Amino acid sequence: MKWFDNTALTLVIIGAVNWLLVGIFRFDLVAFLFGNLSWLSRIIYTIVGLCGLYLISLFGRIKNMSE
Repeated sequence: MKWFDNTALTLVIIGAVNWLLVGIFRFDLVAFLFGNLSWLSRIIYTIVGLCGLYLISLFGRIKNMSE
């Protein structure tokens, strides 16, 4: 399951960089590469969002590791 954690974390970091670009430069990299809300860009946004929700479980796992 560690590979899934690493993949999810990588996708969330890429999503965070995309939001940084949107916030600073008003440049949406996903929309630039895959089209403005095309079906492919919507899939990418959905996957990144689901990975973010999955990573909420890291809080519980980190807490259990420290005890």
